[in-house]
Amino acid sequence: MNSSNLIFLYFSLLFFTAFISATEVTHDGTAIKINGERKIILSGSIHYPRSTPKMWPDLIRKAKEGGLDAIETYVFWNAHEPLRRQYDFTGNLDLIRFLKTIQDEGLYSVLRIGPYVCAEWNYGGFPVWLHNQPGIEIRTANSVYMDEMQNFTTLIVDMVKQEKLFASQGGPIILAQIENEYGNVISSYGDAGKVYMNWCANMAESLDIGIPWIMCQENDAPQPIINTCNGWYCDQFTPNNENSPKMWTENWTGWFKSWGGKDPFRTAEDLAFAVARFFQNGGTFQNYYMYHGGTNFGRTAGGPYITTSYDYDAPLNEFGSLNQPKYGHLKELHGILHSIEKTITYGNISSIDFGNSVYATIYQLNDTSSCFFGNTNTTTDATVTYQGVDYNVPAWSVSILPDCKNVVYNTAKVNTQTDVMVKKINEAEDEPASLKWTWRPQVIDDTVVLGKGQVSASQLIDQKVTNDVSDYFWYMTSVNLDKDDPIWTDEMSLRVNGTGHILHAFVNGEYLGSQWASYGIFNYLFEKKIKFNPGNNQLTLLSATIGLQNYGARFDLIDTGLPGPIEIIGKKGDESIIKDLSKHKWSYKVGLNGLDNELIYADKKFASQWQSENLPINKLMTWYKTTFKAPFGEDPVVLDMQGLGKGLAWVNGNSLGRYWPSFIAEDGCSTEPCDYRGSYDNSKCVKNCGQPTQRWYHVPRSFMKEDDNELVLFEEFGGNPTLVNFQTIRPGSVCGSAYENRDMELSCYGRVISDIKFASFGDSQGTCGSFEKGSCEATNDALSIIQNACVGKESCTVPATKSVFGLTNCGEGVLKRLLVEAVC
Repeated sequence: MNSSNLIFLYFSLLFFTAFISATEVTHDGTAIKINGERKIILSGSIHYPRSTPKMWPDLIRKAKEGGLDAIETYVFWNAHEPLRRQYDFTGNLDLIRFLKTIQDEGLYSVLRIGPYVCAEWNYGGFPVWLHNQPGIEIRTANSVYMDEMQNFTTLIVDMVKQEKLFASQGGPIILAQIENEYGNVISSYGDAGKVYMNWCANMAESLDIGIPWIMCQENDAPQPIINTCNGWYCDQFTPNNENSPKMWTENWTGWFKSWGGKDPFRTAEDLAFAVARFFQNGGTFQNYYMYHGGTNFGRTAGGPYITTSYDYDAPLNEFGSLNQPKYGHLKELHGILHSIEKTITYGNISSIDFGNSVYATIYQLNDTSSCFFGNTNTTTDATVTYQGVDYNVPAWSVSILPDCKNVVYNTAKVNTQTDVMVKKINEAEDEPASLKWTWRPQVIDDTVVLGKGQVSASQLIDQKVTNDVSDYFWYMTSVNLDKDDPIWTDEMSLRVNGTGHILHAFVNGEYLGSQWASYGIFNYLFEKKIKFNPGNNQLTLLSATIGLQNYGARFDLIDTGLPGPIEIIGKKGDESIIKDLSKHKWSYKVGLNGLDNELIYADKKFASQWQSENLPINKLMTWYKTTFKAPFGEDPVVLDMQGLGKGLAWVNGNSLGRYWPSFIAEDGCSTEPCDYRGSYDNSKCVKNCGQPTQRWYHVPRSFMKEDDNELVLFEEFGGNPTLVNFQTIRPGSVCGSAYENRDMELSCYGRVISDIKFASFGDSQGTCGSFEKGSCEATNDALSIIQNACVGKESCTVPATKSVFGLTNCGEGVLKRLLVEAVC
């Protein structure tokens, strides 16, 4: 080997050694320390099963470009171990691949193993077989449960160790979490809860991963575990130990959506305000929950009644596109926080209370100082005088002055573009709105008419006994009545005590009716008049779950299915006679024949038995199938399910999740513009009232092939598939906003800006798509200036200054900004 090769090998080995060298992660009472240096860490939640492996690099890259340092994820026990000791880490469950993708992008990772996760995920992430283990009590000091929890936690830790992904091994994972929000429910478990919590901490520490462990929402977390905060605001949170840094593991960027519920919306101004307040008040680690929410594919949505979309109004929307202006407004904040990292993690802290909920926090390190001016008043702007200079601080905002002289960021002043998303027809199809459908019925004669089941019992059983292998569970019994029976009258009814999930009832093969509830309702009474025949009658009840409960003390014990009583009621005058069927002999069957026969796959033997004639409309329990071509380009693809009732959908055998466009969102939306000022909760600034809860469903491009693709629907309620079609979604209009002396930036993300619909520099008002000129504006024609600068380009930057737009006729003290609406 010649000398040049030796030199190359030497430096290669040095590089490789440096790359895999261990990262020391410690902490003190101020911050997480990386190799001895205090750091502020901005993190964001991206859950790997709620997207696809092909989406991961783009999502993580956008998170990095948005100014994040780390990606947080839960680990989903029931996805990885759906049946006891049968594991799945393939496809979008490839945890190791996801962690390595984070590492490839040069970001840290926070691994929240749980393994209880909540997350609006089915059964809180617990596999339902766990519930069926003899002698088990979940989330308490119970040896059966703790053995299973330790087995799965150890499995995950060992997998990660084997790939050298903990920071102590040179990997990206700097923090790990055990349990999840247990402090919210610990009192319900008494002394056993405290024993269990301490056991969790000791078990986690025994795994020797070389990085700190955290527990969120657990004020009693024992050292060295760090307790952390979850919520919309955590600036007032104090750790339980002076040696623990102030950490915020879930900053809720919006909220989840439930069937029948309204769309949540949290403003960029309020979210930025919450972050800035947290760092103003000594916080050093903050994680957005969610940064990308994604999609509840398959049957992963919890609740019950959590929608398939888990968009969460996050900075990256469900499809992975930028949610502007939230993404850009936070990106700007992140850059400023990073620029003063040294000062706010090592500096001395002092504060000034100006009264009326206005205060200043000053961080000083040697000759450097950085200031935060906060105004938590919900209605009144404030003027802060500091070192002889007056500063205006709008209500419910924080101003950041990296040098304590110049305001470079205010949380209430958004200087980033807003995107208005539009949907486009599928141009790959000759007739995109007219797909050709075939169909077949869901064969239910064996169950509905004959009552044939797989097992039987002389009692009603909870649906969880099936280990949640299907949404669908049939309850069947026969009732022998004659006209001499005391209950026999002309006014008989069937009464069923349900658990809030969907119930479909059949008597002697005839459909009787259905019932369901909504989010947060765990029981109802189904009662319908019924006509029995003399002699034997077949009663068939189909229970259909909509996700299992995922949160609360002992949530695992909440009934699922039909707990009873199930009764026949006969009325004779004022007298009611009740016949309780709960102890009858019941037959049970799991699932649907169509799923058993694998109709969702094109290459299975039953896949050819479809009909093309006499397409049924609004027919209960019907299968539909069509083919389509993948839309051109790279824009996200959505499936418009308008006209359908409720059911399940697959593209090329990949489950899109449950659909339910017939469930209309409740009323309660305000017609007034959303005011960012004042504390946020999930009932504020809601949208979409009176519309389908979810009409559009994400179809990842990795689910589709270049040529023909197959869509299969199981329509449970009855609907019209002829209205279903595929579309793409992208920004149609983009609106720039820049306060005076800031740059207005516009981008059409690779497309050309084709037109400018509005431009004004002054005190214009309104929202993107409905701007109106105010009482004053600049003398130069803003519209022509922007047209010349932007039309025909993919992006443009224009300073919002008098030198560009001329003097304004605005009075003194009027806040001026440049507003632009452009067409992509």
